[in-house]
Amino acid sequence: MNSPQGFCAFGSRAPFGCGEPFARRPSVSIPKSPRSLHACREPMPRKPSEESESASLTHVDAQGRARMVDISQKPVTLRIAEASCRLLCAPSTALRLGSLPKGDAVAVARIAGIQAAKRTDEWIPLAHTLPLDDVEITIEPGESEVRIASRVAVTARTGAEMEAMVACAAAALAIYDMVKAIDRTASVTDLRLEAKSGGRSGDFRRAP
Repeated sequence: MNSPQGFCAFGSRAPFGCGEPFARRPSVSIPKSPRSLHACREPMPRKPSEESESASLTHVDAQGRARMVDISQKPVTLRIAEASCRLLCAPSTALRLGSLPKGDAVAVARIAGIQAAKRTDEWIPLAHTLPLDDVEITIEPGESEVRIASRVAVTARTGAEMEAMVACAAAALAIYDMVKAIDRTASVTDLRLEAKSGGRSGDFRRAP
């Protein structure tokens, strides 16, 4: 219903000139804000899927069961892995590594590391059996520690990271077995992968 001149639509005298005809205002173009008013409704950035190939645990299937990874479709390439660890001991123990009651600990540990690397699949249940091309074990006695390093090379469809780490662990345990009679406080620590090359995941080298 149209209101009489000078009255509001509700029938009362209009203060502030409410009953006067409204002048048509020119349309104003309001620039859009760079950020939408409904930005809060926009979806949050997606996190990488936990099921993506790069983030998934390759030794676990879709049901969460442990499995051996199928490497039959991977190319055969040269793969190299390096690892290290330390055996902490008393200074007097480090000085006697070559003349212990059981013999030369360094020589025994080197052989133990090489042998263990070749039998890693017997240590690690889901590891593949690899025909290793080369295993090098370096043992350096220090003032109150023994530094152990390994380098394993293999031409295969999967890497030798576990072989390198098992080699270090076995070498360190062999030394412990030979020094425990004179130093029960000796301990093995800092077992870790130092570097790897070859394979689809690319190269890795631990920062100093």
